Amino acid sequence: MSVITMPSQTTRGHGLLEPLLARLRADKANALIDNEHRQGAILDIGCGTFPYFLTRTEFERKVGVDRFTDGVPDETISGIELHRTESESETHLSFEDGNFNVVTMLAVFEHIPVEKLVALLNEVDRVLRPGGMFVMTTPAGFTQPILDMLAWLKLVSEEEIDEHEQTYSHRQINQVISETPLGCYEIERGSFEFGLNLWLKATKPMACEFAISEPRRAVQLAAA
Repeated sequence: MSVITMPSQTTRGHGLLEPLLARLRADKANALIDNEHRQGAILDIGCGTFPYFLTRTEFERKVGVDRFTDGVPDETISGIELHRTESESETHLSFEDGNFNVVTMLAVFEHIPVEKLVALLNEVDRVLRPGGMFVMTTPAGFTQPILDMLAWLKLVSEEEIDEHEQTYSHRQINQVISETPLGCYEIERGSFEFGLNLWLKATKPMACEFAISEPRRAVQLAAA
């Protein structure tokens, strides 16, 4: 088994603040996850080139998925299972139903087009066990000009910021979630880093009635 070591960069590209920001996201996510949910498996979607959050959290089983994971696809490194997706458009999660106690998406929403995000969240619901927890973070809706400036100053990764599809308000996050079974979940939400980033914790009920109509309409986000 390979031994995992902390790289100089925790994401693609370069940014002086990236290691600090990764730690703050990881700390926030860890604070939202109770000990009971740690008795099973966690899936971190968009774990990055280096699965930083998974190295800083305690679970019986830890799994990361990303297009840009270091190493070979489907490799296990220090107890962390890494799976590389085949393309940016892939929204199917190759795991069995109800496989995970917790699913996380930390600083991922902003990188995915809305229609693909809805499809991916449907998959999150499928692989999450009843009573399981979904945790996400994303930059607040007003922060894109700030992030562009920080990227220009080489404080955050220009490569990552250039790939942003959009930033979200809590209202817009709720709108996306309402298009998926997560709309039935018990929701808690808030902000951190002085309001620059938003978080959401959603707990899956034991049963939820949600009908997906075909064909689905395009999701038009409301103004922030």
